[in-house]
Amino acid sequence: MASKSALTQLILAPSPNLEEIAAFLDAKAPSVRIEEVRALGTAEQKVLWKLALGRAMTLDELVPPDYGPLEPVRHFGKNTQPAFTHFEKRFCRPSSPTPEPVLWGYNEGPTRSFIGPGYFVVRQTPTDPRGATVVDYWSVPPEKPAEWPTIKPNESGLQRLVYAHMEDFLRKVSTHVSIGRAWRERRETPHHFLLCREG
Repeated sequence: MASKSALTQLILAPSPNLEEIAAFLDAKAPSVRIEEVRALGTAEQKVLWKLALGRAMTLDELVPPDYGPLEPVRHFGKNTQPAFTHFEKRFCRPSSPTPEPVLWGYNEGPTRSFIGPGYFVVRQTPTDPRGATVVDYWSVPPEKPAEWPTIKPNESGLQRLVYAHMEDFLRKVSTHVSIGRAWRERRETPHHFLLCREG
């Protein structure tokens, strides 16, 4: 039986401390931090979701201020689905100012070629107890970076089975890492995921 990683031991401890977990992640080199996050399973993600209650992951933490309009930022993900658990969410700032602060993005991974990109708009939700930031699949951006795939409505094709009428609420774990949970048709689902920002 494989021994538990140091990160898993911190998370599954009898009284886990999120500040200790965050410090552990912040101290890692970027590539190691991604590996650590992608090694976490369902049990660890459930604990992190509860621990991170009330911790806001801001738009500036998802896309740092030194990134320009339409300059992509990759977040490496691990979900709790039974298959295709590794994925990416890619974010960028809009090409010009918007009425409310938002980010644009899509999902990249092995299923994108046959399911679709799953575009979304990221909004701030500071008064929502589920999380202060939502990845909103009810909306899709009007533009994208040139290298991103074609924008498609999430109600079209096979995308509708995965992304239509979805919302992913995010909570902050550490400087680079967020924990999310999915809602579909405004109803909570059991599905969690972790994101780890590049760099």
